[in-house]
Formats: sequence, structure tokens, C-alpha cells
Amino acid sequence: MASPAVDDYLKTIYHHTEWQDARMTPSQLAAVLGLAPSSVTEMVQKLAAQGLVTHRPYGPVTLTATGERRAAAIIRRHRLIETWLVQEFGYSWDEVHDEAEVLEHTVSDRLLARIDERLGHPRFDPHGDAIPDADGRVDREPFLLLSAAPAGHRGRVLRVSDRDPDLLRALEVVGIAVGHVVEVRPATRVSVDGGEALTLPDGAAEAVWLSA
Repeated sequence: MASPAVDDYLKTIYHHTEWQDARMTPSQLAAVLGLAPSSVTEMVQKLAAQGLVTHRPYGPVTLTATGERRAAAIIRRHRLIETWLVQEFGYSWDEVHDEAEVLEHTVSDRLLARIDERLGHPRFDPHGDAIPDADGRVDREPFLLLSAAPAGHRGRVLRVSDRDPDLLRALEVVGIAVGHVVEVRPATRVSVDGGEALTLPDGAAEAVWLSA
């Protein structure tokens, strides 16, 4: 079942548990992919038959070891392409996701290896998501979601969700980016790199992860 549709399912399931522990349900999978629950149920059954996921009725969907390796491979392609577009072609971080969605299914393994070499084998993409190595391994340090960080917590921005381009642009305006140091202040305010306290854009607290 080598197809972009299968890869999208596996990639979505993999991504769901990268930054939190709760497993993904079929209804959540349907919502993220924008598909009817009945269509998702049918595909999950096919993926299970292929040994790529495990699933019980009314339970979560979990990648098998085979499914996780395949998901890591396609995510590696996606994130290397995003990094390539930013570093080599001047794309901004809010522009690359959709481009990478198209290119990840068309770039050859040979070209991907050249891109990886050209970029110096990066470990993280422009949003701070870990790029799996050729064996599917990733390297992440302890983290917490900004909304869960207590007042006074000081941490480096490890990751910003790429789901909402408008939010990415708003965060860029206030100076929040991967690698910046944020100190959490009361009333949903933060200071960045020791600057004045500022008010977060709507939705930012649920889209930014800090070092723990």
C-alpha cells in the first residue's frame, strides 16, 4: 500500500504523540485529515491488515514498529524539505508546510540525501520539530507546553506548531521563534530574550513548547 494517502495517515498518527502522550483516536484522525469518520475507519482497518497500525474498536490507533519506521521516513523527507526551502530559497516558516506536503512525495531518495548533506545534516526543522535520522531515530530534550509553564519559568523555545500560518506570522511579529529564551509572566504574558513583557497572540500558549 505505497501511496501518499497511506503516508499521510501514518505521518499524522506519528506526529500526534511527538509532543504529548495521549494516543490518537479515529475521530481525532478524521478531524485532522478532514475526512469522514467512516472513511478513516475503513483505512485504519486496511493499515492494520498491512501490519502498520494496531487498533481495537473504540480504542486509539497505534503505530506498529513497521508503521513507525515508515512514518519516520516520510516525516524525515517533509522536514528536510521544509528546512531546505527556508535555508536555500528564502521561504519563511509560515510558507513551507504546504510546499513540503507536495514535494515529500516526489523528491527521490538520491536528491533527499544530497539535500541532507547540503544542509549539514540538520537535526531540527524551522519549527523546531526533530528530523529523524536515516534509521528513524530522533533526539529531543525534556519539554513542556507554554500553557503548562508556571509563572517564573524560563526556557528556550523548542518548537512552534506549524498548523496555523497566521499564528506563526503573529509570533514572528512579537519576536517569538525557535531558540529564543522566554520567561513566563502572569496573565498570559512573557518576556523574550530578557526584553519587556508582552501579551501573547491568541492561541500561542497551546502552540509553543519550551525546554523544561
